Amino acid sequence: MIRRWIAFLACGVAGGAAGWWLASREGLAWGLLLGAAAWQLIDSWYARRMLAWLRSEQSNETPLLMAGAQPSLPGVWGEAADRIRRLLKNSHQQYSESQARLDEFLAALQASPSGVVLLDDEGRIEWCNQTAAQHFGFDARRDLQQHIANLVRDPVFNAYMTAASFLHEVVILGSSSTPARPVRLSVHVHRYRKDRKLLLSRDITALEQAEVMRRDFVANVSHEIRTPLTVVSGFIETLQTLPLKKPERDRYLALMGLQSQRMQTLVDDLLTLSRLEGSPLPGAHEWTATASMFAQCEQEARALSSVIAAQGHELTFETGPACEIAGLRRELCSALSNLVNNAVRYTPGGGLIEIYWTMLADGRGMFCVRDSGPGIAAEHLPRLTERFYRVDRSRSRETGGTGLGLAIVKHVAQRHGAELRIESQLGKGSCFCIIFPAGRVRRQTQPA
Repeated sequence: MIRRWIAFLACGVAGGAAGWWLASREGLAWGLLLGAAAWQLIDSWYARRMLAWLRSEQSNETPLLMAGAQPSLPGVWGEAADRIRRLLKNSHQQYSESQARLDEFLAALQASPSGVVLLDDEGRIEWCNQTAAQHFGFDARRDLQQHIANLVRDPVFNAYMTAASFLHEVVILGSSSTPARPVRLSVHVHRYRKDRKLLLSRDITALEQAEVMRRDFVANVSHEIRTPLTVVSGFIETLQTLPLKKPERDRYLALMGLQSQRMQTLVDDLLTLSRLEGSPLPGAHEWTATASMFAQCEQEARALSSVIAAQGHELTFETGPACEIAGLRRELCSALSNLVNNAVRYTPGGGLIEIYWTMLADGRGMFCVRDSGPGIAAEHLPRLTERFYRVDRSRSRETGGTGLGLAIVKHVAQRHGAELRIESQLGKGSCFCIIFPAGRVRRQTQPA
């Protein structure tokens, strides 16, 4: 400010001196006036340059931080321009940092496994991540500013939004849901900043399926154990209250033993499944000969056949090339025995059951059990490996099946990197095969 006054006085002195020199005392006043006018013109020109620069900055015509963007102005105008430039530079830096933080926040929301939708106070979509777009069938760009009620037509969701009571979540069907494969979404809305809304969605299809499986599992286990317990308790009461002759008592005791064995088998299968699900995957350092496993399967199958069917079954075992499989012998024998025993249980007496082992051209090994039983309808095939799933419940209980055999086979196959294949037609029998990967099969160099 002092420089500004010095400049004004300098212009006045120079004008007054010039007027004195030209017109003596009469020119002094005019010289002072002309000097002040000259200073005003120069100062106005600086002010105009300053204003032009500010206008260009505000309209983004001249980038703020480029060299030469700051006008070269003297005195107070130069200091004001410098201060404005620094303020704008700091503001631009803060804006850039805020934008970077916003981008990071949106990137985190974009990576969220839950759907996220930001709604304005009228329910229009301001932003959504890709997960939400998949859940509701949105287009993340095209559907911005669209009212969510126009895009999500589920009556439950519309009633939820209309009631505006967001203390709990609601469950609706997802956009990709079909009658064969329903997709269930959990939707919860939260208010923020007056009446804006944050909508969160989760795909709970797997959770609901797991809950259904848990309930079915508990119900099936309870039913499977209750039936033999009822029989055993009834026979015990009979033995305690009635005087029975030895043949009758022996028959009752035999039936009690059979039901006890059924419960023991069920418990053993449940423990086997629990062990398979909770233990580490088997390594490839332990090798088991297929011939020894075949011998064990054959012994169990012939013993079971003689108990179940009066005339037995026609059992054929083809051991194929001498090979070894890498894995846990206990698990492998359990899987192979379950396939063979299932074939014996569900094939009528006198039927043909073929069990064979072969090497495929690509080095994989295949264990197959083929029977001439009643076969299985196509709609049952996808669910055969579910726990306690039975095509014919009465037939399974008559033969002592627990409904867990194929579930055990599936888990053992998965743990050894193998594939379980099931082929069956009604009236034409069934074929169950376990195909082991080439890395877990080798030809046996020495006899077992």
